[in-house]
Amino acid sequence: MLDDELQDDLRANKNLGVYKGALYESIIAETLAKSGYDLYYYKRDDSVLEQDFFVRTVNNLIPVEVKATNGRAKSLRTLISSERYPDINYRIKFTGGNIGYSEDIYTFPYFCAFLLKRYLKK
Repeated sequence: MLDDELQDDLRANKNLGVYKGALYESIIAETLAKSGYDLYYYKRDDSVLEQDFFVRTVNNLIPVEVKATNGRAKSLRTLISSERYPDINYRIKFTGGNIGYSEDIYTFPYFCAFLLKRYLKK
């Protein structure tokens, strides 16, 4: 989806930091799609709240965040604390870090994305 100049930058390994987030989001989007998930993105018009993806199980709506760095996921935390979304009980974040759990957010390395459906069954 990048224009020719930006694609050339990536091939030459220039400005990777600028495109890193978009690249990782694309990788996770491809993995989710190949796992049978439809891709849903959410952005509230009246705030900066945005969410990369959502997946649904029988009982839960699960926001999925992709972070290029192992930073904080503000939108995930906003969804956690909001009473507007009662069917959101936990969240998933993919990052370059290790597996972890904190504040109702499960964190997984990018390479675990193909295991998401199997994990959610349990």
